[in-house]
Amino acid sequence: MNQGRVSRRTLLAGAGAALAWSASPLRAMLQQAEAEAGPATRRSIAALIKEMTLEEKAGQLTLMPAAWSGGVATDLNPPGADNNFTKQIAAAVAGDLTGVFNGNGAAMALRMQRAVMERSRLKIPLLFAADVIHGYRTIFPVGVGEAASFEPALAERTARIAAFEASGAGIDWTFAPMVDIARDQRWGRTMEGAGEDVLIGRLFAAARVRGFQGKSLARDDTLMACVKHFAAYGAAEAGLDYNSVDMSLPRLVEIYLRPYRAGIDAGAGSVMTAFNELNGVPSTGNHWLQTEVLRDDWGFEGFVVSDYTSDEEMIAAGFAADRREAARIAFLAGVDMSMTSGVYREHLPGLVRDGLVSEDQLDRSVRRVLAAKAALGLFDDPFLRIDPAREKKRSRLPSSLALAREAAQKSIVLVRNEGDLLPLSPKTKLALIGPFVRDGRDINGPWVVYGDNGQSVDLAVGLKNAGADFSMTLGSDVEAPIPGGIEAAVAAARAADVVLLAIGESERMSGEAQSRSEIVLPAPQQALAEAVAQTGKPIVVILRNGRALALHGAVKNAPAILVTWFLGSESGNAIADVLFGKVSPSGRLPVSFPHESGQEPYYYAHKSTGRPNPPGPLQEYKAHYRETANNALFPFGHGLTYGKISYSDLALSAKRLSGGSIEVAATIRNSGSRAAVETVQLYTHQRVASMTQPVRQLRAFRKIALGAGKAKTVRFVLTGEDLAFVNGAGKWVREAGVIDVWIAPNAEAEGVHGTFDFAPA
Repeated sequence: MNQGRVSRRTLLAGAGAALAWSASPLRAMLQQAEAEAGPATRRSIAALIKEMTLEEKAGQLTLMPAAWSGGVATDLNPPGADNNFTKQIAAAVAGDLTGVFNGNGAAMALRMQRAVMERSRLKIPLLFAADVIHGYRTIFPVGVGEAASFEPALAERTARIAAFEASGAGIDWTFAPMVDIARDQRWGRTMEGAGEDVLIGRLFAAARVRGFQGKSLARDDTLMACVKHFAAYGAAEAGLDYNSVDMSLPRLVEIYLRPYRAGIDAGAGSVMTAFNELNGVPSTGNHWLQTEVLRDDWGFEGFVVSDYTSDEEMIAAGFAADRREAARIAFLAGVDMSMTSGVYREHLPGLVRDGLVSEDQLDRSVRRVLAAKAALGLFDDPFLRIDPAREKKRSRLPSSLALAREAAQKSIVLVRNEGDLLPLSPKTKLALIGPFVRDGRDINGPWVVYGDNGQSVDLAVGLKNAGADFSMTLGSDVEAPIPGGIEAAVAAARAADVVLLAIGESERMSGEAQSRSEIVLPAPQQALAEAVAQTGKPIVVILRNGRALALHGAVKNAPAILVTWFLGSESGNAIADVLFGKVSPSGRLPVSFPHESGQEPYYYAHKSTGRPNPPGPLQEYKAHYRETANNALFPFGHGLTYGKISYSDLALSAKRLSGGSIEVAATIRNSGSRAAVETVQLYTHQRVASMTQPVRQLRAFRKIALGAGKAKTVRFVLTGEDLAFVNGAGKWVREAGVIDVWIAPNAEAEGVHGTFDFAPA
């Protein structure tokens, strides 16, 4: 990969609040584990490795889907045709496996671990992993929805509960958090991450790692985190899953690498490679990424795992000739563990014997995996997290469901509320119309392996719990019309005071392998919306989605629109809480909603171009589409409350920043009659630099509670480090210039604006 050498200083400079690796909780845990594997074995890891055959070493680097899974897990990660549970136990006893993933809870883990500890030669405990993406049994909002809270501490709390529940089911390791920056909403995996912004991405990555791993990996209520997908998976061309990524070094370093680094600095024990290639080299075979950047520059000491068969997929990509070469390339690039393909188990011993891989290199990867197992407490107690009784006792506790409701409330974004249609009076006669009035489907969202939609509160139940007066009419299916559906919906609308239009994407329309060429509502739902709008009744759109959508017609023009994502276990209750004003909406968009699908990739931190369209009507030969302006329908950071919020009185502590810092403040006022929570955002732009700069960049934000008629002064502090950027050589630099600064409610609002001179020392 012709990226050139990137030094440690290059990649670390400008990282802001990054923790020093020497202070990382992971390093301390791994050092302790390396010194002593635990009283269960009474042997050091080094001594244990000396006893292992090459085949047993390759087995410790081989992870497979659980043969005993069932349900959603089987659909997501089907085991091989010749695989069964009895054979998998035999393979584990023989030392051919380091562990399995997405299995069937504590009962399965107990049988496998007991067999290994009683019958295997070396009695190395198995590692049990799972996709615990946004909850285990208690399901929280999808990642992009939770990011709409603009509250990283909330994500840490929900990850903590997910770890508490999953670890009770025998799970040691989660394949989360996904921290890929997503700036093309056609990409289905937008729903897993934190959206388009670097600062939000960094903060939520670190928070989720802390939540999963807790204060010690050796506790029975923690999971080892896995930062994924390394690297730049969210930049797949055309938003097409698994597609190529080609980008400049400055963009890679300044935007896409930083959330991974934040998760690693928070102590993540593992990293997963990406399916995509990066500048011509598949990520799983990319030595520059996995070794030079991740280990040499960042000092990562955990282990790296391939994504599902991503090592073998280098053959189809044209980077490896066969499975043996795929194993060699991936391993020498720095991938310690192979997931699903089996190429390490098949070929690493032979590659060592043939001198193509050194045994020292093999031992190093085995040492990393064994150290992780020791840090997880498995050598001390192989059954630490395996307890069928505890699995039930930890599931869906009242406190966990209460947190799910809070997280769902804070994830909802009110993007339009003309005429103060919301909140509704409890006495309002409502018509609930749309494909998402159905029970037990499309509530939890994509990538839920262990949750049950049937246990989650749907919208109708939420309305009933709130004492609402409503009728319920399907109107259409998600992607197909229903005979007589529109006619029934129109009749229901005419009989009501207000229509609640529950429309959007199904779970199968978002997530992995669900890229969309048009991010619009399916035609049957759009037709339903147009027909209902013709009745003249006020419409509240309740949008269910895993990405930003391009809204049109009656949906775009509805007087009230709530973006509700996939909210999980307490979905219906949380939406009802917002509809009736029990809580004021406080979510903000972590992704930009475009006017049209053809604008994608669209993100707020874009460049100006040399021909920007000035404010006002579209002009010829300026940077815009024939059909629409080059801006957002609903911009990043946008979200309304039930208060009346205004910004005023920008104040700068100085006119010039050289050394030290500068304080930027503004007064935020709620002149409404209801209390509100406002997310105040600080943006900057450097007017002239040696590399053109985005029109705005989020530098800080703060959520504040404002009572009716109350005002607060919000203060932010900027330093020169905040204004650094990456130059063409991949180095962080600070350059003198005029800095525009805004304190505003979203990335395109004026809010209050000022300037200061930046003169770095």
